[in-house]
Amino acid sequence: MSAPSAPRPPITVSIVSHGQLALILPLLEKLERYCASVVARVVLTVNIPEPDLLAGRTWRFPLVRIDNAQARGFGANHNAAFAKDAALGASDWFLVLNPDMRFDADVLTPLLRHAQAQDGLLAPRIVEPGKQDPEAHRRLITPAEILARRQPGYPTPAQPDWIPGLFMLFRNAAYRAIGGFDERFFMYGEDFDICARLRLAGWQIRIAEHLQARHEAQRASHRSARHLRWHLGSLARVWLSAAFWRYRALLAQEARR
Repeated sequence: MSAPSAPRPPITVSIVSHGQLALILPLLEKLERYCASVVARVVLTVNIPEPDLLAGRTWRFPLVRIDNAQARGFGANHNAAFAKDAALGASDWFLVLNPDMRFDADVLTPLLRHAQAQDGLLAPRIVEPGKQDPEAHRRLITPAEILARRQPGYPTPAQPDWIPGLFMLFRNAAYRAIGGFDERFFMYGEDFDICARLRLAGWQIRIAEHLQARHEAQRASHRSARHLRWHLGSLARVWLSAAFWRYRALLAQEARR
């Protein structure tokens, strides 16, 4: 009898480069050093042409590369990576990871151990540069909430209503069931929208409070008028969407229980 084969690693990682391969190289090194045992593959999408800093390098996991002929939005790129993963043999979990995320230990294995049956989305706590404490959990995104979260004494919810798209570990079945990201959003708003649709479909968002990852923030919307216009336009799309109003009603119903 042949020996039983080792279990297949459960996570496919999706990373998109917008001229950011210099940021992605150390991220791949972190994944290889700490998380290779649970990474089935990394799907790297090169969204715009750039020097190939990864040429000749190999990793303990397969690196599947997509080179876009034309730049695509955040959601469209990750949806394409999800489709590529399905074609290659889908993993149980699909990790959307920003190029500027960093960690100094294996956060993926304990994150998977933290999952419960109805969890469609997992994440660690995120620490921003120059801060010791993790970012506060996010409430339902509204104009008043956006202003309030920047003020002293902001009442942090015990559980987030949504999480930003920096580190989002989706259960494959949940991502597939809701059709992934809404590609009508170009660069902002997709993260709130997919969290809302997951919850509306009966899945839960679970944060591992004991795990942390660092965000070496690249806040383009604070530096670029074009990115700021995209950001504001996406917020308007969120507030005009049916998912926003249905999710608002769901949260209000849960608060009354």
